[in-house]
Amino acid sequence: MVWRAAARRFPVLAIRDFRLLLADRLLAPAAVAFSVVGVSFAVLDLTGSTADLSYVLAAQIAPALVFTLISGVVSDRVPPQRVIVAANVVIAVSEGLLGVLVLSGGVRLWHMIVLETLTGVGMAVLWPAMQSMLPKIVPDELLQQANAVSRLAMNGAQMGGAAVAGLVVAAVGPGWAMAVCGVGLLATVPMLLSIRASGHERTDETSMVRDLRDGWSEFRSHTWLWTIVAQYCVVLMAWYGGFQVLGPPVAKEHLGGAAAWGAITAAEALGLIVGGVISLRFTPRRPLLLVVSIGAILAVSPLSLAMRWPLVAICLATAVLGVFLEIMMVQWSVTLTRNVPPEKLARVSAYDALGSVMAMPVGALVAGPLADEIGLSATQYGAAALMVAASSLAILPRDVRRMRSSDGRSAPSVPAASPSGS
Repeated sequence: MVWRAAARRFPVLAIRDFRLLLADRLLAPAAVAFSVVGVSFAVLDLTGSTADLSYVLAAQIAPALVFTLISGVVSDRVPPQRVIVAANVVIAVSEGLLGVLVLSGGVRLWHMIVLETLTGVGMAVLWPAMQSMLPKIVPDELLQQANAVSRLAMNGAQMGGAAVAGLVVAAVGPGWAMAVCGVGLLATVPMLLSIRASGHERTDETSMVRDLRDGWSEFRSHTWLWTIVAQYCVVLMAWYGGFQVLGPPVAKEHLGGAAAWGAITAAEALGLIVGGVISLRFTPRRPLLLVVSIGAILAVSPLSLAMRWPLVAICLATAVLGVFLEIMMVQWSVTLTRNVPPEKLARVSAYDALGSVMAMPVGALVAGPLADEIGLSATQYGAAALMVAASSLAILPRDVRRMRSSDGRSAPSVPAASPSGS
């Protein structure tokens, strides 16, 4: 009865394949949240060095520079759920093995770097496949609802996972948290394999290089697209170094340790959930202007740590930022889906992901050693300044300021796509 009422309110829940995808987006983020908390504190427990934490987290991001583009081509050729299955298995194996090594007491820094590189391979191939999945199973008029509902599920799972992970790490150590991550991701495989989405029909065989070139031509033909990707290249580099890398050391030294960092991560997820609820109904008139502005607002993340706010204030600020971040992600995903041809969406999403994250390893590698030299707070102030500067430049192109939410394939003159998995 409750399910039928929910399906009447949110018609996208009536689509079988979407429900299966939703189950994956509940379980996988909850599992990954255990790794997010566990890996950072495993490094800090082993070496106590922010520089070493930089190297491990950079190893996790670096594979995106290669494997994201490969995933974009593959996900436009084959059913994307198979790509997601492969990615989940790779992450499960690497995180599970790292958990076993930590629990056995035999882990070394090089083990962490190698296994987190393998985890990074899995993460690198996920985004293009996930981005290209929804248009294959959901009609165009339900895309915003599907994006909001699926991300709402992901963020709720992340919040719960992060909160529990912080307690697990504080109580029994990071090894168990990474073991839970591995088991949880393996459990997603049967659900994903039950999805019936197919790849795009191909009228002729082309090489991977040709497919990449076609995807690049589509990517660079949209000024708004490459401008905002360039903005977030800088924003995410600074945010990752100033907040994700330097956040756990601040939590350990000033806020109470792993449980505090788990609370901050959970607060972000709570904000993402609220943002997802708002996104079910909220459609800004100028979505790209909103996307760019939120890039500057995110500078509050490293600032709150640099200024040594109390834990409660940091959690509150992080939750509010999560609201903005989720609204931004939903609008960005919908804008991409409606303005890029479906047969090129995975490849364009790959260039989007690559451009956005390509400097994150730099942020990770620089943040730790720089903090050792000039201090945590000074490094975080610098990160915040970079984020604001990049966002100020991204607002200059006219396409960014003028594109409206009605632009793209969702316009009334264009027929909506039919669901492929209902």
